[in-house]
Amino acid sequence: MPPLGNRRSVGEIVAPRRLGRDFRSLLASSWTSNLGDGIALSASPLLIASLTDSPLLVASGAMMQYLPWLLFGLFAGSVADHHDRRRLVMVADGLRAVLVAGLIAFLVTGHATVWIVLLAAFLYGTAEVFADSASSTLLPMLVRPVDLGVGNARLQAGYLVANQLAGPPLGAFLFAVGTFWPFLVQIVCVSLGVVLISRIARTVTVAPQQVGDPQRRAQPIREGLRWLRSTPPVRTLVVIILVFNVTWAAPWGILVLYATDHLGMGAVGYGTLTTASALGGLVGIAIFGWLEKHVSFATLMRVCLSLEVVMHLAFALTTVPWVAFVIMFGFGVYAFVWATISTTVRQRLVPRELQGRIASVNMVGVFGGLVIGQLLGGLIAQQWGLTAPWWFAFAGSALTLLVMWRSITAIAAAKPVLSDEADVA
Repeated sequence: MPPLGNRRSVGEIVAPRRLGRDFRSLLASSWTSNLGDGIALSASPLLIASLTDSPLLVASGAMMQYLPWLLFGLFAGSVADHHDRRRLVMVADGLRAVLVAGLIAFLVTGHATVWIVLLAAFLYGTAEVFADSASSTLLPMLVRPVDLGVGNARLQAGYLVANQLAGPPLGAFLFAVGTFWPFLVQIVCVSLGVVLISRIARTVTVAPQQVGDPQRRAQPIREGLRWLRSTPPVRTLVVIILVFNVTWAAPWGILVLYATDHLGMGAVGYGTLTTASALGGLVGIAIFGWLEKHVSFATLMRVCLSLEVVMHLAFALTTVPWVAFVIMFGFGVYAFVWATISTTVRQRLVPRELQGRIASVNMVGVFGGLVIGQLLGGLIAQQWGLTAPWWFAFAGSALTLLVMWRSITAIAAAKPVLSDEADVA
């Protein structure tokens, strides 16, 4: 039995001391905010469904979360690169808390309508765009490039556990107690996240090389796009993420119908599919450290994308519910690994002063792909049946992987632009 002094505490395992106190504050804030968002993930659709019977209006609730990224994503990234990023997160999250408080006031007084809820969702999503654009730039400022993998893994773990596993059932339970309770708890979570972010000491304002260049300051978004266009590894990574989100979203948009009608799983079975994915993600968390040390990023990226192709094919062929659970569990494993690797690679390759803009381009691609994919999936399923979107996803992802196969080596092998020490302003 090892001496007590040699034992690693849970805190050391979750957030190694070498990553610093600021990273722990960022991690705690991210986990707390994700719990609040996870609560709203189930409570918001339940609230809208309680106010209207229109499928279009119910679906519009989710669209309100995507639309702000398409409208304001690039601008938010530029703002993040030219202002104190820590303070921007605090202000945006503070506004989110105020908006939810206003919604609670309407609920308590009985004046809430579906239109008020949709407007609140749009405004909340807009504030979230600015918060996420800024918060995504904080990690490279706080840890060394060599520690970005473990740092992103811990942040992704918080999203998985709090947003996907713990938050939704808690939100549904609180909504059953009272319509305003989940949103009140959400305010507490978001507000606590603001307090935790405020403990971070190191922040970045305007990039030094932009101070004396009026032309670059006048066209910050164009500057970011120009850099992206001239940097093949990052540009290719963004394209891969965009296309794979289109193919992924096509069948996912009709997953509820596929699960209930094609597989005959029922509503409960459909809900447990997402749980299976989250459980797979927990396995991804457990094995990521070993994978990062023993397998190259290029190999991991190819394996993850290849498994995505195989998953689409398997869903297109199966009619057995338990097989669907196994596929979804596997998806959770490799999706977590892919998300961590792709984020780490991007953060290593993008200069500090462009982190916000390039991250926002990436997010616009993600949500743009979701919107396009869901639209295509609905049209394809309506014309050719519920398995047709899976065949579309299989063919599209396979073709994309074939075209991008050799480029993945260049993406993973590209030289980081950050110094070996964390940036300190």
